[in-house]
Amino acid sequence: MKILFVCMSNICRSPYCEYVFRRIVDNDGVLGKNITWIKSAAVFNKSFHINSKAKTALLREGFTEEEIDAHVPLFKYGQGRKYFDQADIIIGMTRSNKVFLPLKYHKKFALLSTLATGEYKAIPDPVLIKNQDEYHRAMDEIKDYLEKYAENLKSEFSQD
Repeated sequence: MKILFVCMSNICRSPYCEYVFRRIVDNDGVLGKNITWIKSAAVFNKSFHINSKAKTALLREGFTEEEIDAHVPLFKYGQGRKYFDQADIIIGMTRSNKVFLPLKYHKKFALLSTLATGEYKAIPDPVLIKNQDEYHRAMDEIKDYLEKYAENLKSEFSQD
């Protein structure tokens, strides 16, 4: 399975998902056998650097500066397009993420909150949050969704 996380600019939510979910998968034998890659990209803005608050949140998760600085935001066009084409599932944070996807990718699109809990809840873009503690709370919510989604996937893979 190939997973692509998307958000508006690929500087906050989606790279956080990519890093944290990859670690979850790497530390789990069932998931590691079934998920071949995890990437992230933007559906709206072409950006150039990860958000500084996202970097702080990833450092808090134990990732190194070198790992985080290696992130180059990708966009639905250009270099990022191959990941949209190759992904088995494109996981967004809000319904608006789907609006900005080319129609050919709509069948692959799912929402993180729905995959995790069975119910839709928009995961707001934390880019405008000024306070780092509030930003961490927003990212902790995303991490909780990722952990629940991982458990759901693990159950699915175990049934196969």
